Amino acid sequence: MIAIHNILIEIDIHHLNSLLIIGIAIFLGTIGARLFQHLHIPQIIGYITIGIILGPALGIISPKTVEIFEPFNLFALGIIGFLIGGELKKSIFIQYGKQVFYILLFEGLTAFVLSTILCTLALLLIFEWQTAVAAGIIFGAICAATDPASTVAVLWEYKTRGPLTTLLTTIVALDDALAMILYIISVSVASVFTGSTGEEGLAMMVVSAGHEIFGSIILGLLVGLLLKWIIEQIKDNEKILVFTISAIILCIGLATTFKFDVILASMAFGVTLINISPRRSVTSFELIHKFSAPIYVLFFVIIGARLNLTAVGKYVWVVTLAYITGCAVGKALGAYWGASYSKAATTVRKYLGFCLYQQGTIAIALLIMASSRFEGPVREMMLSVIIAGVFVFQLIGPVFVKIGLKKAKEVGMNVTEEDLIAKYTVKDVMDSNPATIKEDTPLDEILNIFSTTNAVYYPVIDNQSKLTGVISINSIRETFAYQNVASWLLACDVAQPVLDKTTWNTPLSEALDRMRKYDLEYLPIVSGDDDKLLGIIDERTVNRKISAEVIRKHEEADEMAAMNA
Repeated sequence: MIAIHNILIEIDIHHLNSLLIIGIAIFLGTIGARLFQHLHIPQIIGYITIGIILGPALGIISPKTVEIFEPFNLFALGIIGFLIGGELKKSIFIQYGKQVFYILLFEGLTAFVLSTILCTLALLLIFEWQTAVAAGIIFGAICAATDPASTVAVLWEYKTRGPLTTLLTTIVALDDALAMILYIISVSVASVFTGSTGEEGLAMMVVSAGHEIFGSIILGLLVGLLLKWIIEQIKDNEKILVFTISAIILCIGLATTFKFDVILASMAFGVTLINISPRRSVTSFELIHKFSAPIYVLFFVIIGARLNLTAVGKYVWVVTLAYITGCAVGKALGAYWGASYSKAATTVRKYLGFCLYQQGTIAIALLIMASSRFEGPVREMMLSVIIAGVFVFQLIGPVFVKIGLKKAKEVGMNVTEEDLIAKYTVKDVMDSNPATIKEDTPLDEILNIFSTTNAVYYPVIDNQSKLTGVISINSIRETFAYQNVASWLLACDVAQPVLDKTTWNTPLSEALDRMRKYDLEYLPIVSGDDDKLLGIIDERTVNRKISAEVIRKHEEADEMAAMNA
């Protein structure tokens, strides 16, 4: 590592242009994610680890570079908020509204109270009691925040679906709003202990909080209505993508200008769009989801580059331990109590609390705002503790989410057609018992086979079941022009040559690509050695089978949710 660092100093890493840094971050972040996936570790940890290497370890991404990328971070947060909002359909609140309210309240307040108590006790080892209580209550408020970006990234990576996934998505989407409310209350209380504000200051904080929360919601609502009107006028996917990205950037820009919360405004935008135009807006969310992949990589690499624990002292580790313990235990207990009280599904009661550990941008943003109210050692202590806590939770959080979802048996239940095509081989979808015609079959018998079966393509085989040709209904029509000799014709006379064929272990995606490339409606499946016919696939049948399997998976997840309710 030292040798690499010296080489990088020689090429003057501090003057690398931004595009080169972006390319390095995305390229290495993707490689890191792949390596971690092979170890069965969520890929987000790979992104963050690469960020730590490129940032604090090697200095390729300097603190100044992180600062330069701040507009990009806002863009990434806007996309994350928009996609999370798209998950919050009104049907979810109708079905889970009561559960969401109680779980959110219990897990947020329990973590807040427990973290405040433990952090205050730890801070008493260093500071006088007034300062310890003031800083402790701030830690408690920040602890309530959950990073929606890293949580949802794990859900998407493992294609999860079920009651735990649904409630987890909703809770992490609303957790930040709760954290902001607790933060406003905590700052007011802390100011009383530190003597830095009066009654007027408290009133101004309440007004400021209302302005930020309600302003963000109204902004998201208006942008959602605007995009809904636009996408109803157009059908071109490319234009829909352009208008959707433009609307997200517009929402982010207006939120920044009017000092609203970017994630909350973007979430309100997504919620509005998915609920007022559920059918037409599906395309917008699907396109943004596909577009967002490199943005996620760069966003989490930058988060990793932001983390630097080299200046952490021994007392900071004591407070950090108190913060992590209070947050982890508080969220686990609170989620369990809230889920039990609201009679949520068994899997939600058991595993939801362990899926709420991730912290990220919101925690750091609240920290930066809160630390500006303190000076000297207290400020440095707060910065070090939260950054260390975020680092630990970003590493362990995704692992716990994966474990919880796996135990809840929700992993792989939200598969798409593309997922199955990428996973399957030809053997999984082929018709292994197709209607066949022997090459010495007379034309009269061929027509009788046509009338008694529903196939469109009929492989022609010899006595050893070796494929020699194919007869289709369309191709047989030409023989009727020669009715005087039709009774003499055999299958081998009217069969068409096989244009292409494949084997049973060929990846399905490869087989379908070949069919589309050569404009083939069917593809015979043969053994690799002697061309013995094993089956046949056609694109329409494959699509029906894939669609049926996707529906089956989703119904299975929904049935599991009903059984556990």
